[in-house]
Amino acid sequence: MSTDFHVIIPARYQSSRLPGKLLMEIHGCTVIERVYRQALKAKSKSVTIATDNQELFDIATRFGAHVVMTAVTHPSGTDRIAEVVANGGFSPNDIIVNVQGDEPLIAPELITQVAHSLANSKAPMATLCWPLDEQEQYTNPNIVKVVRDCNNHALYFSRSSIPAYRDQSPVLNKVFRHIGLYAYRAGFLLDIVTWPVCELEAAEALEQLRVLWAGHQIKVDEACVQPLQDINTLEDLVRVRESTSS
Repeated sequence: MSTDFHVIIPARYQSSRLPGKLLMEIHGCTVIERVYRQALKAKSKSVTIATDNQELFDIATRFGAHVVMTAVTHPSGTDRIAEVVANGGFSPNDIIVNVQGDEPLIAPELITQVAHSLANSKAPMATLCWPLDEQEQYTNPNIVKVVRDCNNHALYFSRSSIPAYRDQSPVLNKVFRHIGLYAYRAGFLLDIVTWPVCELEAAEALEQLRVLWAGHQIKVDEACVQPLQDINTLEDLVRVRESTSS
């Protein structure tokens, strides 16, 4: 059975590691346009780009996207899409999928999957995970790990090596990295952004910990296809260019 949902792509110009990356090109097409085109393939009810930058707004408008200009003061993409939801006439039970603007290779199947996971869960929020591919990922603080319970609800997210294997080497296919793709009920999303930053969130720099801290569940299913490279650095951009055709 199909699931009705809406996609919102937060698109911030500034980036600590690669400023302006969303306007950089991959074979003549900007990163943000590639993300938008992939999102369209997921057959959602709507796809919206939410940005705080006039150049991004103008370029996205030219390639036919529905674009909303948002405040420059938002501390996160979650806050940015919450502004769109608050002003967009959504109902509290509408499913909103947050697709990151630096994921030009995002598989449409993953967008559909996370929306379907939420629709079939009592949790107010859903995301995805994937088994570690390499030993280096286990200790890499830039790769967020997630531990789940028997019902695939998150127990904890961390930049540290979890679970910690005390007496043996980690079993990589039993350790999961978090995929930064989220689905929320619209009403719950508007609640989240009113809560203060919690201690764990501040310590790990992971905003999803605010939800666990507040006592809510996050559904975390294993991705139906392997996630591909996102873009955080110039090296990432080069790898994406090399792995795609014009």
